[in-house]
Amino acid sequence: MEIGLRKVEKNDLLFLKQVYRSTREEELALTEMKLEEKNQFVDFQFNAQHTHYLKAYQGADFQIILLDGEQAGRLYLWETESQIRIMDIALLSQFRGKGVGTKILNDLILDSESKGKKLTIHVEYFNPALRLYERLNFKRTDDTGIYYFMERQPEMGNP
Repeated sequence: MEIGLRKVEKNDLLFLKQVYRSTREEELALTEMKLEEKNQFVDFQFNAQHTHYLKAYQGADFQIILLDGEQAGRLYLWETESQIRIMDIALLSQFRGKGVGTKILNDLILDSESKGKKLTIHVEYFNPALRLYERLNFKRTDDTGIYYFMERQPEMGNP
C-alpha cells in the first residue's frame, strides 16, 4: 500500500466535493430529503466550506491523498510559526479503516516533532476518528458546541 499526496488542482473540485459528501452520507441518510435536495445541500455546504478555507487560511496547503496512485481523499494543512493545523482530513468510505489516515497522522506528528510545533485539529463530537486522535496523544483543549479543538504538543527531544 503506497500512500502519496499531491497538490489540489482546479480540475479537482468535483472530486473534493465527492469526498466532502462521503463525510456527510450518514447524516443525509437520516433526513427525508429527496436526492436533488441532498445534492443542493451538499453543493451549498461544500462551496461555503471551500470559500471559508480559502479566505481564513491564507497560504494553506490543499492536497489530494493517493492510495496506490488512486485518489482516496483530501488533506488540508495550514502552518504557522507555532502550529500545524489539520484543517481537514477525509477519505472516501472505501479507503477508510485501512490505516491510511493513521499513517498520514503519524507522518504529521513526526513533522510537528521535528519542527517543534503543536499539531491541532477540530473534531466533531461523533466523528469515529476521535478515538484515533486520542490514542495518538491529541488532547481536547476546547469545546465549541459542535467540535472539540484538539492539540498534540511536540515531545521535545523525540523527533
